[in-house]
Amino acid sequence: MAGNSEFLIPNSKCSPCYDACMLSTVIFASIMAGAVISLLRAIRVKDRTEEVFSKTAASVAFVILGAVRWSSGDIVGGWIVAGLVLCAVGDVLLLGKRTFDVGLLAFLLGHVLYVAGFHAALPVGRWSWLVLAPLLVVSGGAARWLWPHLGRRRISVLAYVIVISVMVWGGVSVYARGILPWTAAAGAILFYLSDLAVARQQFVHESFVNRAIGLPIYYFGQLLLALTIGAG
Repeated sequence: MAGNSEFLIPNSKCSPCYDACMLSTVIFASIMAGAVISLLRAIRVKDRTEEVFSKTAASVAFVILGAVRWSSGDIVGGWIVAGLVLCAVGDVLLLGKRTFDVGLLAFLLGHVLYVAGFHAALPVGRWSWLVLAPLLVVSGGAARWLWPHLGRRRISVLAYVIVISVMVWGGVSVYARGILPWTAAAGAILFYLSDLAVARQQFVHESFVNRAIGLPIYYFGQLLLALTIGAG
C-alpha cells in the first residue's frame, strides 16, 4: 500500500524529478484553491463573469495537475486523467441552465472513466462487498430524498446515483485492498458528498450554503483523485 506521503510524488519516470513534481503539485493545488475562493466570492456577490472565470480556472488546474503526473504506460492514470477532463467539461456546462443536462451527462461519463480506472487497478470481482452494503443504504436514502423533486429528470438522476455509487465502491476498494493510496478512496467519497450538495441546490432548496460546502469538497476531491495518478 502506498505510504501516507508517497502519493505526492508519482512513481517511475517522475521519480528523478522529485522537486519538479512537488513544485507542480503545490502550484496547481494553490491555483485551484485560490480559484475556489474567488468562485465562492463571485457567487456570493453575483458576479457572473468572475464566477465563470474562477470555476473554469479551478477545473483546468486539477486537469493539468493530473496530466502532469501521468506517464505513458500508466493505464490507471490514463483513465483518471480522462475522467478529470470530462468532469472539467461538466463544470463549465453546469454554469448554464440550458446545458445542465449535458453537464450531468459529462459528469456521468467522467464517473464511468473513474470506474474504468479503478477496475484497471483491481478487477471489479475483487472489490469489497463490505463497502458496497452500506453504500447501497446511503445511496438508496439519497435517491428516496431526491425522488419527489426530480420531475422529468428522475431516470437520469437515478442512473447518475448508481454510477457514482459504483465509483465510490471502486475507490474505497482499491484502497482497502492496498492497490492505490488513500487519495483514491477519499477523493471518491468527497466527490459523492459534493454531489449531494449539488442535488440539494438544483432540486430541493437553493442556498449559498450548498455551494459554500459543496464546491470546496468537490475540488478537494478532484485534487485527491489527481494525486492518485502515478502513486499506485
